[in-house]
Amino acid sequence: MFVRKFTIGAFMVASLLSSGVFGQSALIKTGNHHYETLCYVKAIDAFEQALKNGKMAEGDKTAARTRLADSYCKIKDSQNAERIYREVIESGADLSSDNGQVLLKYAQVLASNGKYRESQEIYDRYTRAVADDSRGQRFSKLYNDVSVLSKNAGCYKVDYLSINTSKSDFSPTLYKGGLVFVSGRNETNGVKRIFNWDNTSFLDLYYLDDLASMNGAGAAGGGTASSGGRSKKSGRVVGSDEYTAPTANDSRTIGTYGSNNINLGYGYGDSPITESDRFSGTLNSKYHEGPAVFLKNASKVFFTRNNFINGKTAKSSDGINKLKLYMADSNGDGWKNVEELPFNSNEYSTGHPALSADEKLLFFVSDMPGGFGGTDIYVSRNEGTSWSAPVNLGPTVNTKGNEMFPFVDAKNNMYFSSDGHAGLGDLDIFTVALNGAAPKGRIVNLGAPINSSKDDFGVYADGERKAGYFSSNRKRGGNDDDIYKFTRECEVKDTQNCELIVSVYDADTKMPLDASKVVYENKAGKATTKETDADGSLKLELDADDEFTFRATREGYTANTVTYGTKDCDGEATRLEIPLSKPKKDTAKVIEAPREVATQPSTTTYTSGETTTYQPSTSGTTYSQGTTTYESVPYTGGTTYSTGTTYNSGVSSAIGNGKYCSISGRVLTQKGKQPVEGVMVTLKNECDGSTQTSVSDVNGNYTFQAVGGCDYTIEAAKEGMASKGKRIRRLTCAKDLNADLMMFGQGDVVEIENIYYDLDKCNIRTDAAGELNKLVSLMRRYPNMRVELRAHTDSRGDTDYNQCLSRCRARAAQLYLIKRGINKDRIEANGYGETQPVNGCTDGVDCSEQQHQQNRRTEFKVIQLR
Repeated sequence: MFVRKFTIGAFMVASLLSSGVFGQSALIKTGNHHYETLCYVKAIDAFEQALKNGKMAEGDKTAARTRLADSYCKIKDSQNAERIYREVIESGADLSSDNGQVLLKYAQVLASNGKYRESQEIYDRYTRAVADDSRGQRFSKLYNDVSVLSKNAGCYKVDYLSINTSKSDFSPTLYKGGLVFVSGRNETNGVKRIFNWDNTSFLDLYYLDDLASMNGAGAAGGGTASSGGRSKKSGRVVGSDEYTAPTANDSRTIGTYGSNNINLGYGYGDSPITESDRFSGTLNSKYHEGPAVFLKNASKVFFTRNNFINGKTAKSSDGINKLKLYMADSNGDGWKNVEELPFNSNEYSTGHPALSADEKLLFFVSDMPGGFGGTDIYVSRNEGTSWSAPVNLGPTVNTKGNEMFPFVDAKNNMYFSSDGHAGLGDLDIFTVALNGAAPKGRIVNLGAPINSSKDDFGVYADGERKAGYFSSNRKRGGNDDDIYKFTRECEVKDTQNCELIVSVYDADTKMPLDASKVVYENKAGKATTKETDADGSLKLELDADDEFTFRATREGYTANTVTYGTKDCDGEATRLEIPLSKPKKDTAKVIEAPREVATQPSTTTYTSGETTTYQPSTSGTTYSQGTTTYESVPYTGGTTYSTGTTYNSGVSSAIGNGKYCSISGRVLTQKGKQPVEGVMVTLKNECDGSTQTSVSDVNGNYTFQAVGGCDYTIEAAKEGMASKGKRIRRLTCAKDLNADLMMFGQGDVVEIENIYYDLDKCNIRTDAAGELNKLVSLMRRYPNMRVELRAHTDSRGDTDYNQCLSRCRARAAQLYLIKRGINKDRIEANGYGETQPVNGCTDGVDCSEQQHQQNRRTEFKVIQLR
């Protein structure tokens, strides 16, 4: 079924749980009957009584609660739906596999009630239960900071129209200078049929022929209006805006609009001041009609109606009167030649017509087989005397959720509503540019105040989106759909663009560097130059789905270049840190010559500059320079030795301490510790920059000779594998060193060592930052690597709290990496709470603090390596 009430009776929605065997209670049987016949108000009464009055098995109780919560969802009562879904969750019911849809519904109603943080947690649980549905990740990412969708709130003025009634009014479209819309009002004599789904009137098309007579009632939240002796509530109450109830400073908090606070009705008028006429009896019937769309010359109409034509109805094989698309020709004062479109079917619904700017393409909504989700948007081409077979608009537009209410403006921008694309809750309005029938570019959420936490749909806009109309049930929720007018008063920002704060600072002192020059270039080669402000910062807004290279320079510092990607940034503001270092002085070490290495007789001659005359000792000792050993011989008079270093009396320029030892080890797999053959291992001497290479043998062995007194780095490389490598500080060569290397590949889980957090905190401490910096270096070394950051807690404390805490810690680590230039699309962050201990320290088990610490770990899983 379509989600909105005008189509609900025709689009069959599958239940969240299979019918199964319910309890024998008469009330449960009654509730099931009403639920299966789509009489949700009656089903609610029966299930509520059964759950209050009768005892039943836990499985039966879960099934009854689930259908009760779903029934509340169907009639758009999100408050009660939240209450019942919470009971299902807290009962400990099995929510894996197919029953995981309960988590999805619960997350959706929490968002509808403006509880984004709670919704985010449930979406994370849903992602783990139903891994093949990306909605959980998308919504969770947005709900980390929904304020990104309010950046244009100040540009729009939204007016609640006086045409609205206490019944449902929605989906306006222009017709002959007036407005045609759908309404459940009853302005006709005689019997009005009632829709059993929610006990509301069937819907008809209505026509307001004079737009000038339609007044606004304030910016979506009140004001004064009067006409024909009919009055509305006057005055505005502080806080009665389109977001929240009154607050001390009347601040607007995105997302809570439409919840219980708004139900207080502050500033809203409830009576229309403009009457409208029921639109043409030749189109309206005793069933649902609308929405509709007209040719520009008003000669033809396309409209939605239940399966009813020429006085006859038809049902699907499962007994549902589906929706169909019809068209009719104007005959001056009415409509003639009413006929259905050729792609209709008794077995599925079609509806919500929209025409392209050239009127050659018809866009519509259907739940026909083969789609991506509940309802998808399709397109058919006018072929003169017929219409082409429908084509699905594809995964750019359609999701596993519901896409509906398409509208195409004069510049071929398509607007539609969706609960599958990430939004503020329920249906949000999105837009995408069309290239003919195909969507091009990104899907853009229009953001607040056009969107809210409730259903927002049925938009009509001009080609510049400077003015238009839309529908929403934000005022009181439920079935109170109303029509709003919007006007845009300033230039809007693309809500999907990426806000970036570039911070340039001294790598050693951490002090910000003002007046630093920052040049950034996108993948198309377009370069822009900016300078940092007094705080060493630079605020930028970048195009989404692009790659940028940033190069920061400042006098007295070495330039630094980092990359940053904006793919799928969702408009989330983030920070990119670029440290600059001062050039280092000559690092060649001047070391007092150990007497056992080279005893210098008094006759040794030193000369200034880079050439030194050296008389070897006659004691038979050796002198080391780098990795070359010079054997001393009896002095024969003035041997010259060039080193490029100035010598001082009693001092040798030998790099290192002259002692030699081996560095060896095995290359092993991270998982299973199996030897890896054919790995190219590289040893770099940080004293002089020299390198050695070795290839691991069949047992994974490698070996090097090294001189003491220097730092070394060891890297390992093999196709399809990666390694964190090793760093050796100040090798003493007191003995040979063993340094095993671990290799990992796609799917491996690697622990990040020494990541600790303060009690009940998730911020990254200084000691943990050093370990995360290693991961930053690793991801820079492997630019195609994608990882999942996984945070865990011990079993002490509340399970839900531990889940929340671990998730917060994972996200903190994710943000740390992003701030250091790692593209956010390369990092997933998930918290696993206490669910995956590495030992037996679960609830009720007595363990030492050290054992608990083993479970308080952070890891990364390699999702992709190349």
